[in-house]
Amino acid sequence: MKLDMHCHTKEGSLDGKIPLWDAVARLRAKGFQGMLITDHNSYKGYRHYKKESEAKDFRDFVILKGIEYDTIDMGHIIVIMPTGVKLPLLELRGLPASLLMDIVHHLGGILGPAHPCGEKYLSLMNTRRGRRARELMRRFDFIETFNACESPASNQAAADLAARLGKPGIGGSDFHKADCVGLGYTLIDARIRNETDLINALRSGAAISSGGETYLYTTKQKIGRANNILLYSFWVYNKVSALHRRHKRKRTLKEYGLPVHKGKHASS
Repeated sequence: MKLDMHCHTKEGSLDGKIPLWDAVARLRAKGFQGMLITDHNSYKGYRHYKKESEAKDFRDFVILKGIEYDTIDMGHIIVIMPTGVKLPLLELRGLPASLLMDIVHHLGGILGPAHPCGEKYLSLMNTRRGRRARELMRRFDFIETFNACESPASNQAAADLAARLGKPGIGGSDFHKADCVGLGYTLIDARIRNETDLINALRSGAAISSGGETYLYTTKQKIGRANNILLYSFWVYNKVSALHRRHKRKRTLKEYGLPVHKGKHASS
C-alpha cells in the first residue's frame, strides 16, 4: 500500500491550511491508498473525519489516526496507537520522551521521531537530549526517513540513522498546504485497514520503503535566517505551553493509572 504518513489538516493543526477532504481528494488522485493524520498535539482532524465519514466513500482509501507530539526534550514524535485506544494525554504537549515511550508502549502503541535530523528544537538529533540519549533512541519503533519539507541532506541523515538503529523508515509529505500534499510516501507490503494493522506491519518486518520529492516553498526557505527567530519563538511557546498543561497531564496520568514522572529532564 502507498500511504502518506505525515499529514496535517486545517481542522486539526493551527498551521494547517488544507481541509481534510481536499487533502484526501488530492491523495487519491495521486494513487495513494491511505493517509496517517498527524496533527500537532491534536486528534481534532481525525474526529472531524469520524463525524463525517458515513457520508463519504472510502472503499479504496483508508484514513488512520496518529498524532505529532511535542515532547519537552526530544522534538516532534509521531505516535500511532492501536485501533480503539483513546489516550487524551497525547493532546497535552510537554511529556519527556522517555515517559512518552513508556506510556505508548504500555498501551500497545508505537512511536518514532519526525524529521529527526531537521531543525533545532523540533528534531531529535538537533536537541541536546537527543544527541546524548543513544540507548533511549533504540526504543523507537521507526524513523521518519523521508519528509518532503526537509532537505535531501536531512533526509539522508535520517535514513542513515534508521540504518544504524535497525529501524524501519517511513515517509510523508508533512503537508500543511495543498501544493505539498502527496510529495512524500511510504510503501508497505501489507494490507492496512486500521491502526493495528499498521502497527503490526511496522513491527513484523514487512517490506517498507519511503521516498518522494522535496517541497521547495516551505516557510523556512522563504524567510531564510529569520527562521531562527521563528524556531526560538516556538521553543519558548513549547516550554510555556508544557508548563501550563503540567497539572492536567499529572491528573490524567493518575486517572489512567500511569506513572507520574517526578525526576528532572534535560532541556532541548
